[in-house]
Amino acid sequence: MRRRRSVRAAPFLAALALVAAACSPGGAPTPTEAAVPASPEPLRSPPAGRGTAYAALRELCDRPRVPKERPVRAEGEVPAVIADVEGAIQQVRGLRFRDPVAAEPVSQEELVRRLRRSFERSFPSTLYRRRSAAWATIGVISPGASIKREVRRFAAGQVVGFYVPTSGELVFIGSERPTPFERVVLAHELTHALDDQHFDLDRLDRLEARCRDEALEAALGVVEGSAQYFSVLYAQRFLSLEEQLGLGSVGASLADVEPFIVRLQLWPYAAGAAFVAARAASGGRRAVDEALRDLPVSTEQVIHPERYPNDAPTLVDVPDLAGALGPGWRDLDVMEVGEAWLQTMLGLRLDAATARAAAAGWDGGIYRAWSHGRDVAVVLATAWDREADAAEFAQALRSWIGPGRPAAVRVSGERVTALFGSDRATLEALEAALG
Repeated sequence: MRRRRSVRAAPFLAALALVAAACSPGGAPTPTEAAVPASPEPLRSPPAGRGTAYAALRELCDRPRVPKERPVRAEGEVPAVIADVEGAIQQVRGLRFRDPVAAEPVSQEELVRRLRRSFERSFPSTLYRRRSAAWATIGVISPGASIKREVRRFAAGQVVGFYVPTSGELVFIGSERPTPFERVVLAHELTHALDDQHFDLDRLDRLEARCRDEALEAALGVVEGSAQYFSVLYAQRFLSLEEQLGLGSVGASLADVEPFIVRLQLWPYAAGAAFVAARAASGGRRAVDEALRDLPVSTEQVIHPERYPNDAPTLVDVPDLAGALGPGWRDLDVMEVGEAWLQTMLGLRLDAATARAAAAGWDGGIYRAWSHGRDVAVVLATAWDREADAAEFAQALRSWIGPGRPAAVRVSGERVTALFGSDRATLEALEAALG
């Protein structure tokens, strides 16, 4: 779930191996590129003029206001198991709690019930119904698939705890005699609580409220990465090797969930843990604190830690083509698209190495979609660091699209524009409208 910082079972063993390598002598991850020098100018505000993609984004951003929640205070004596993990996580995190944390162990059924209570705020039906149509037209999810339904199915089998920054409430699957996995879940959630008390995780809710999806995903990377990284350190220090090896067997099967949704949901945990491990290896816990204080603004910065914080993305626009498409066409969806989204998209049909390399030169991206009845047209506009990067992405994207699909790719210098139609006639109309 977006508003609730949550822990998932699936990525834990990968994070365990990653952190083990980072903490071993000579095992610290090293950047593959030199550090990026300071940008000549800061990231500009999105273009706000009438007809721009960002103006349409504001119109389409149909999200309810984040409700003000009363802080949940810890009452009575802190249970011994919670106090034990609190003390341990303060050691590995290098920070101390400013206030007691209200932590409540619940059953799987109760956890799911509480998650559903906030699901509508994070995944409003109208917005995600429109987005599902856009994603299906691009081809990243199956025709007729619902993003909201797929995320709900994913969460029901994978989320084992959550922390709510607006109230300070921590809820997790557990008992008075927690298993090793439940203790690690508690360590993960207590890391969120500790980070929130020092760095204000409410900022992520504000990004979500403005539909700044790329910046939100980047912020989730460092927030979930911190919790993954330090809960793994907790496991290494306070669990036996046998207990650590048993942690990866927890979690329901995700075989029936749309692969694109699964990979996007897991991305902040895996990529975020790698980012935090790299920060810790190069600058210790202080470098991790800096990244939480000054959040990454793009998933590119998380994937390539050496590009944080100086490599700000280029803002890309897509003009309003509704009039050129013809009577009855209107904006359907607008979303910022980052390196992680594109890499995940390419990875659905291309090998992982090709997908990583093709997305690595990303410098900015956004898509804009229009609809008329059941007809959908999408323009995905991207900017790249170099012309060679643009050409590499365009080649990979053409391979990903394959023959016969209603899609086209255009390259102009460092820009790549992809056009997708729900059918061949819609694509032809879109090509004519774009000129």
